[in-house]
Amino acid sequence: MIIFICICVLMLSCCLTGLLRRYALIHSLIDIPNARSSHDVPTPRGGGVAIVLSFLLIVPILSFMGAIDSHTMVAYLGGGLLVALIGFADDHGHIAARWRLCGHFIAAAWILFWIGGLAPLIFPWGEVDLRWCGNFLALLFLVWMLNLYNFMDGIDGLASVEAISTCGGACLIYMLAGNFHLVGLPLVISSAVGGFLMWNFPPAKIFMGDAGSGFLGIIIGAFVLQSAWSEGGFFWSWLILLGVFVVDATWTLAYRMIRGEKIYQAHRSHAYQFASRQLSSHRAVTMGIAAINIFWLLPLAIGAVCVPKIGGVIVCIAYFPLCILAYKFRAGCEE
Repeated sequence: MIIFICICVLMLSCCLTGLLRRYALIHSLIDIPNARSSHDVPTPRGGGVAIVLSFLLIVPILSFMGAIDSHTMVAYLGGGLLVALIGFADDHGHIAARWRLCGHFIAAAWILFWIGGLAPLIFPWGEVDLRWCGNFLALLFLVWMLNLYNFMDGIDGLASVEAISTCGGACLIYMLAGNFHLVGLPLVISSAVGGFLMWNFPPAKIFMGDAGSGFLGIIIGAFVLQSAWSEGGFFWSWLILLGVFVVDATWTLAYRMIRGEKIYQAHRSHAYQFASRQLSSHRAVTMGIAAINIFWLLPLAIGAVCVPKIGGVIVCIAYFPLCILAYKFRAGCEE
């Protein structure tokens, strides 16, 4: 049944993306290339709304089928819809960063309330419940994931391929671990993104926009936190699967802050952006990151589930070469 649902979601998302492209062209929602852009051709934006609608329409159906509980349904519908609306409004006209951030924190708090906050984490010395401190860190994590995904949505197909490869990898890990009840939501979001990717694969015919990228960021962040309630090793495995985005965005932000730059100012100093200019190809970078996710990060993520007590150590092992790549491609440096 879930396979049939995913096929329907894929088709729905693809059709909606085509309609949204037409809407963007009619209403002049076009990304015009400038000195801070990574693209050369004016391109419609806002196609990520197709991902949002396709996913949120299916969530109540999964709840009705018993695939997810009502708390999970309320968490994703409320938090995801708020983030998408903020992004949609920002795509149509600029919203001050402080108001966007306020809305992001509200959406993150809503999700945390309904999924039960941060689960106890597994370390080599045992299980640790961080209680209120952990919930505060989880709140920051969700907001960072939301904005991180927005920062990393800068070249054709990258955010889409990242979502499909990480969520697909997580589904494989869930099945290997026998936690089939967790597969539904990541599989559906992968299908929704897959339909959009048909229009977004390099060279992109439409961009995701803030509505889609922010939505994906907070939803995937919620997957990370919620999975830890089923099995502690899943938390570490998700962090490993998301390694490319986490390292690039965090390294770039930290370096720009050290240099005294405004962190919300548009720029082209992420490692993937430098790489795309050096290689003169969005496709090569996007597919290269997909290869890293599949052949480097996925095996380590499986290892983190097999030996959850050293999951944090495996995260460090996974991130080390990614940090080298961030340094090599001058993440955060001046252009």
